[in-house]
Amino acid sequence: MTAALFAWLGWTFVAPARLAAWARDHFVPAEYGLVPREQLDPRRAGPPMPAYRHKEKQAIADASWEGDWRPAAAYVEAAGQDWDERWSRLEFLQQVADDGDAWLDDWRRAQPESCAAATLHAQMLLHHAWRIRGTEYADKVPAERMRLFRELLPDSMRAARAATLLAPHDPSPWVVMVTAARGLRYQPQHFRPLWQELVARAPHHYAGHWQALQYWCAKWYGSNKLMLEFAEQAVRHAPAGSPLAGIYLHALDELAERSGTSALRTSRRTKRLLEDVARSLHQVPGDDERLPRLRHLLAYYLGKAGRYDGALEQFRLIGPWCGAEPWAEKGDPVSAFDLARGIAAKKAKGR
Repeated sequence: MTAALFAWLGWTFVAPARLAAWARDHFVPAEYGLVPREQLDPRRAGPPMPAYRHKEKQAIADASWEGDWRPAAAYVEAAGQDWDERWSRLEFLQQVADDGDAWLDDWRRAQPESCAAATLHAQMLLHHAWRIRGTEYADKVPAERMRLFRELLPDSMRAARAATLLAPHDPSPWVVMVTAARGLRYQPQHFRPLWQELVARAPHHYAGHWQALQYWCAKWYGSNKLMLEFAEQAVRHAPAGSPLAGIYLHALDELAERSGTSALRTSRRTKRLLEDVARSLHQVPGDDERLPRLRHLLAYYLGKAGRYDGALEQFRLIGPWCGAEPWAEKGDPVSAFDLARGIAAKKAKGR
């Protein structure tokens, strides 16, 4: 644990070398309700998926690849109108289809009235286009790849619009359209109607909000101000049990990635928002797969904001898992994670 890690963490301290030495030589995690250093696990962000869920997903994937689409269809429909869960299941099926999608064609032929099958088809078109483009900034994408990307995206938008006719109450096709709108360079006056249609059906749709956050960030069609305003609204409107408030943490991540950690605001307003996020995430069921990664970000930003008691509480909830951003960014997640929780433990008032 070195001064370089302090600089990377973006936290400001008096005598960081001495604090680093304390964290290395005198910090005893168990004294603060934390797991021992030797138990830290950088392989994942949180606990592994329960065996029964892994077995269920594997059975669906195997059946699909063997040509039976019916388990996949039943899997989506079992989510009912839990729109976040439904979208999560569609995303899983997209991954299955990446390794062979003949079963999806069979499903669409057998059930042309299925919104789930139509939405998954639109997702696949979108995913294929985005895979060609890549994740680089636009000025780094070769012209030919960008041309193909923009030629393919309208097919995804048309397919998603067709899916909306099959189940007008389902927000899933609108998530596809909100995502495609970025690549299609929709201006705000054309993007907002898509967003309004989505939230009219699912006001707190997590994936929908994440995609809209991307639209409003400065690297696409918004600005730091518009992105943060959007994220703050998510915090204010997040219902009990939803991870929606975590969207604010993604906004801070976008800001740090674009402008550096020095651009992150540590105002009273930011500190209050982070505390609101912590209270909101505390109500999210512990088995929510989105929760561990959000806790890692929350612990980091609470520490950066000087809310060490809150950061320490998040580290206790995280447990041994440290295979997540931001710790993984420097290649040694165990050291970065252990340093951050050592700092939180030393500076927390309540302990």
